[in-house]
Amino acid sequence: MRWMSDWKRNFLSFNRNVRFFMLGNILLQIGMGVFMVMYNLYIRELGMPETVNGKVISMTATASAIMLIPAGFLSDKIGRKWLIVGGAVLTASTLFFRGAAVTEAPIITAAFLTGLFMAFVQVSGIPFLAENSSPSERVHLFSVNFAFITIANVLGSLFGGIIADALESILKMSTVDSIRYSLYIGAAIFTAGLIPFFQLKEKRKEHAEQKSERVSKQQQADDSLKRNLIVIFHFSFAGLLIGFGSGLVVPYLNLYFANRFGASNSYIGLVLSLGSAMTAVAAMIGPALSRRMGKVKALILFQMLSIPFLILTAYTTSLWLASLGFLMRQALMNAGNPIQSAVAMEVVSDKYKGLANSTNQMVFNLGWATMGPIATGLVVSQGTYWGYAYAFTITAVLYVISSIYYYFIFGRRKLVDE
Repeated sequence: MRWMSDWKRNFLSFNRNVRFFMLGNILLQIGMGVFMVMYNLYIRELGMPETVNGKVISMTATASAIMLIPAGFLSDKIGRKWLIVGGAVLTASTLFFRGAAVTEAPIITAAFLTGLFMAFVQVSGIPFLAENSSPSERVHLFSVNFAFITIANVLGSLFGGIIADALESILKMSTVDSIRYSLYIGAAIFTAGLIPFFQLKEKRKEHAEQKSERVSKQQQADDSLKRNLIVIFHFSFAGLLIGFGSGLVVPYLNLYFANRFGASNSYIGLVLSLGSAMTAVAAMIGPALSRRMGKVKALILFQMLSIPFLILTAYTTSLWLASLGFLMRQALMNAGNPIQSAVAMEVVSDKYKGLANSTNQMVFNLGWATMGPIATGLVVSQGTYWGYAYAFTITAVLYVISSIYYYFIFGRRKLVDE
């Protein structure tokens, strides 16, 4: 109970901007959660081939990768609030259109536009939170935000299925119409997130002349483009290794359970939902560990503790052990994400925070995009046991290399509140 009261007190200590952003983001993530689960079912019910689903996923990811870097520059130049609001407005319009589209070309075009516009929201969120918090509270803040996003996605996933089933059974709608209206409701929930966003107040930027009078020469040097680009490169390289490793296994975990163990769809859905729940809980543990041993060491500890469970998942022939390995790896590996965001926002100057966040997200998406053929190729050529075993083992190696690299680059830095 004391733990919960501490979290409640800390949450209420966040400023007005942070609370409004979190509320809006929760609504956005619930709406997107509905689409994540229901839209591929909608495409199937329209009678389209599975390849259309693949194109939708590919086009959305491609659009995000294309727009993330430009969105990061825009976020740094024109401010976070209006990029978040504008991106959310345009994304909401694409979601309503996707619910109405019934042929392949507009469906794929709208998916591309969703990825394009959602990049504005994705890239501005973490820098906005960083600018409205002190360095000492960012690990806690990012952990709360990450946990809320995870829980909101789960709620949206469950909510979408419940709505569709209720519309079909109670109002006697056809399956495709019930799913379509669940998508409309998801888009409406997403749109409701705009209300808190309009309440955000942009942080005023200091004039360069005023700033130069108060800032030391060392602090001015810290704002140099070269120095920030070097730091961003280090973060991006470590993130790229994680993206490569993650891209080998995470998109195919449902197939792993189905192909290796013959697990039912309901079991797979349950395990993946539990993974999201454990991730949210583990993220809330991060701040306490970070205070005890430092941000960088806490991040690396989370990542290294996940390795044995990754190896267990790779080689076990027991469904229960595989489930345990997946749940622990999922929780431990993802629990470090808010800490990594806090470190990045601390060592990068304010005017480059958007660029840093967008670059890190882009290289992670690049890792996912490039490793797909390798992952599926391993399973096809080596079978459902050794194919997944090799993929998980390569992922473990990449995680270790990334952790070692991250430690040598950032481990000796003195960070705030350490």
